[in-house]
Amino acid sequence: MTETLMNAADRWRPLTELLQALLERITGELPGCLGAGLTIGYGGRPSRVLAAAGVAADLLPAQLAHGGPVPVAAGTGEPVTTDDLFADERWPGLTREAVFAGHPRLAGVRGAAALPGFWDDSSAFVLSAMFDRPPGAEIVAILRRYEKLTEMTLVVAETATTGDPDQTLDLLASRAAIEQAKGAVMAVRRCSPDEAWQTLRRASQEFNVKVRELAVALVEHLGGRHAPEAGGVPEIRPGAPARHAAERLWSAFTAE
Repeated sequence: MTETLMNAADRWRPLTELLQALLERITGELPGCLGAGLTIGYGGRPSRVLAAAGVAADLLPAQLAHGGPVPVAAGTGEPVTTDDLFADERWPGLTREAVFAGHPRLAGVRGAAALPGFWDDSSAFVLSAMFDRPPGAEIVAILRRYEKLTEMTLVVAETATTGDPDQTLDLLASRAAIEQAKGAVMAVRRCSPDEAWQTLRRASQEFNVKVRELAVALVEHLGGRHAPEAGGVPEIRPGAPARHAAERLWSAFTAE
């Protein structure tokens, strides 16, 4: 589906304008922000730049080529911040020498932040921003406010380009199931939303089941009955492997 979305961004002007306005708003709200960007990936394929504002137009391709907070966030599913983008030991290939040639406006860049998100089982994105100073503690919290808006923008954009309303309902059902399961994991483990999502994602990979089926199976396992479905939204029926994975995951929680 990401390929459909990438093609849409190339030819569908309303999507391009909407994403650009969103990133410019983020740039204007964050203190010292020099630019913001959005990258997407699907099914383990390399991330690609979907939209960028300010210095992100130059820095996102550089990060995808040399490393940086954006690919680290995409790979780990965890927020990433840095006080010195070009001297961080986590990505030694991203140096001023590697990036600055031909891009004098990047000289003022110092810090950066990247927040990962998703809009279905296998499609992920990273919302990122670059700064003229170390990003403060509030930066990730502000980016998180835009995360849900970004998710819904991508869901609407992708389904609008395919013209398939059933796909929209499938995506909404998947998201609803995952959010319920994340809430259950957060309550049991007393963890953050990011950690809860990573727990579900790692378990789905370990047991080779879809995240949404695992999510529904976990909610049903905890409730002892079928998870409720919103009216008009397709029902997700987890198979035996997903139910087994949910039972194993819950056993691991209660054994700790």
